[in-house]
Amino acid sequence: MSVSIKDDLDKIFIVGDRVLIKPKTPQEKTKSGLFLPPGVEQKEKLHSGYIVKVGPGYPIPNTSDYDESWKPKAEKIKYIPLQVEVGDLAVYMQSATYEIRYKDEIYMIVPQSAILMLVRDEGLLK
Repeated sequence: MSVSIKDDLDKIFIVGDRVLIKPKTPQEKTKSGLFLPPGVEQKEKLHSGYIVKVGPGYPIPNTSDYDESWKPKAEKIKYIPLQVEVGDLAVYMQSATYEIRYKDEIYMIVPQSAILMLVRDEGLLK
């Protein structure tokens, strides 16, 4: 019985305005054919990867009327949703990321404010 990565990621919940990104595989050689030494990719300021989980967004305060104590209190937190979606290819700033390892895979936790560009293509992850 095999468990897919998607099933494992369903156990992870991203908080607030953060996203979980699976980094793209770094290039091992340049366009001209020269092999890059290990560690060159980590020194670059911008990285890219695929968004695999998205947090709920920015929480907004509850605007219920406190003067009307007879009304039931609304405990449901509301959020302003994020612009990113699962499956997007994101270009993000390396300096704002946190690297985690889950089930022997490397992921990055990135705030939405550190994402500079998105490529949204329905066929990217298929």
